[in-house]
Amino acid sequence: MNYDEFNDFCKSLKATNHVVQWGNSHVWKVDTKVFAVGGWSKENKPAFTFKTSEQNYYFLCEKDGYRPAPYLASRGMKWIQQYLGTEAEDEELKYYIAESYRIVSLGLSKKKQIELGLNQGV
Repeated sequence: MNYDEFNDFCKSLKATNHVVQWGNSHVWKVDTKVFAVGGWSKENKPAFTFKTSEQNYYFLCEKDGYRPAPYLASRGMKWIQQYLGTEAEDEELKYYIAESYRIVSLGLSKKKQIELGLNQGV
C-alpha cells in the first residue's frame, strides 16, 4: 500500500478527517480521535500506524514487518506500525486500519456516535 491508497481507504470510512502533522505524516481521525497514521518511517518506505486490540497487539509484535508503534507504544498504548508490507498484505492492513477505526469510534461518547451516525448497530 502506498500513501495515496492509504488515504483513499481512510477517506472511505464514515466521519473521518485528514490532517498532515507530526513530521509531514498523514493523520486520520474519526471526529477528533486519531485512528491511523501514514508516516514515521525510518526506512524511506511507507509505514502505517494503527490502534489494535490487546490480542492483536501481541500477535503483530511477533510478525515480520510490524513493530510497536514509535512514540505511542512506549507510553503503554496498544498501537502497531507496519513498516515493511507487501502488496499481498494490503487487505490485511485494511482490516487492521478498519478495526482501529472501530475501536477508536467506540471510544467516542454515545451522543457523538449518534451525531456522526456511527456504531448504530452495535
